Amino acid sequence: MSVEIKDEWTQEELLRAKKELEKEGRKVLLVDTILSPIEKQEVITYNPYEMQRFPKGSVFVFYCDTGKATKERLVEYKKKFPDYHCISLKGGRGYWRKNMQVYYEK
Repeated sequence: MSVEIKDEWTQEELLRAKKELEKEGRKVLLVDTILSPIEKQEVITYNPYEMQRFPKGSVFVFYCDTGKATKERLVEYKKKFPDYHCISLKGGRGYWRKNMQVYYEK
């Protein structure tokens, strides 16, 4: 599977891309911009200083309540983190399904 790095990912796209990219050794992180972690997920709080400690080429997937604010701020995030991929989570925390999983057929 080839992962498309674009401006916005759905939850399903995020889960699939995370599996593929982490097989290649690239880190994919959900970034909480509203101080409200998503259950059952590895989430980091938005902190530019700490985020720049992750390996270059890592993927930061920013989320807010609806996805609108992070989508609007994407240009700002990309300027702040030029060595990383910055993506907005479509629908934000409000559309997150905590029990969603992705499966692959062999």
